[in-house]
Amino acid sequence: MDIKPNQDIGNHPVEGDHAFVVHVPVDARGLALGVLAAVAVVFALDWMQTFFVPLLLGIFLTYTLNPLVILLERIKIPRMLGSSMVIVAFICAFALGAYALRGQLQTIFTQLPEAASKLSASMANLRNDPDGNMQKMQAAVGEMEKASSQISNTPTSHKQRITHVVIDKPGFKLGDVMWAGSVSVLGFISQATMVVFLAFFLLAGGDTFKRKLLRLTGPSLSRKKITINILNDINNSIQKYMFMLLTTNLLLGLLSWLAFRWIGLDNAGGWAVTAGLLHTIPYIGPLFTAAATGMVAYLQFDSLSMALLVAGASLAIATFVGTFVTTWMTGRIAKMNAAAIFISLLFWAWLWGIWGMLLGIPIIVIIKVVSQHIEQLQPVAEVLGE
Repeated sequence: MDIKPNQDIGNHPVEGDHAFVVHVPVDARGLALGVLAAVAVVFALDWMQTFFVPLLLGIFLTYTLNPLVILLERIKIPRMLGSSMVIVAFICAFALGAYALRGQLQTIFTQLPEAASKLSASMANLRNDPDGNMQKMQAAVGEMEKASSQISNTPTSHKQRITHVVIDKPGFKLGDVMWAGSVSVLGFISQATMVVFLAFFLLAGGDTFKRKLLRLTGPSLSRKKITINILNDINNSIQKYMFMLLTTNLLLGLLSWLAFRWIGLDNAGGWAVTAGLLHTIPYIGPLFTAAATGMVAYLQFDSLSMALLVAGASLAIATFVGTFVTTWMTGRIAKMNAAAIFISLLFWAWLWGIWGMLLGIPIIVIIKVVSQHIEQLQPVAEVLGE
């Protein structure tokens, strides 16, 4: 039997076949250097967290307040005076809001431990009820363990001796708790002061840093043009994002206040403000609000159904605002991939905790804007885009 050059024998190609092979060049040295550089950047960000977090907060606060300063400049008010007026107005508005809601917020912080204690006591009673489902489930699990121990011929006394471990817990010292709380409060006040001063200096400086960056790019007109486009896009994106954040938080606070007032929850205004502030932390903030309002509702109404109603209403409002309003506005602002945003939030939360979740989206918006204008970073922009 004759065999043709292109005929297979037992599904194996003969010498006449030409396999299509794609050779992908891999720069192992460049890849290794890139990985080492990324690890070094992550380590530096973690190590310098106390420096970067106030710096980024001050920059984003500057972007938020800069339109007001520009508006004052248009009516012939000097930038230094306009920056001072805006910063003082911001501090006064924050202080007046906190002072107006001080009673409700103090009641909220007082009720939360009591509500948690009452809820845990109710769960304990439910667990100790001989006719309850928890006891039946525990009895069933106990019977299964007893049957498995009999099959394996292992005495239960040995298991009891192994499982009963006594751990000496350190004594509770109120002074240590008060000292730790005072240190954290002082640290927060100092960081807030640094953020406010940084925002003031950046607002008063105006376009100083923009002009310095243009000088650092060199005499090339193309580089200056790219730098100007990057700075303008970052400015527009961050300002739009901060406006979106303000709009969605106000809307969520208003809807939460209406829902809590309709249900009859005490301190509805304080809880609405708390919900609006916590909504700046994606995913975790609304869940914490729902859990806290549910516990307080259980303390007030002494009804599990009312607690679930309040918690469900809080989650429903946060889901509505996040799904429709925030997603729509974010898509119009940055046109980013939702999966990329979620992965970036996980990364920044792992790196900086709550601050990382708060600052993660503005950081990733800046990274996307910069990547769009630099040819070497185009793959990053493609991954982050829709």
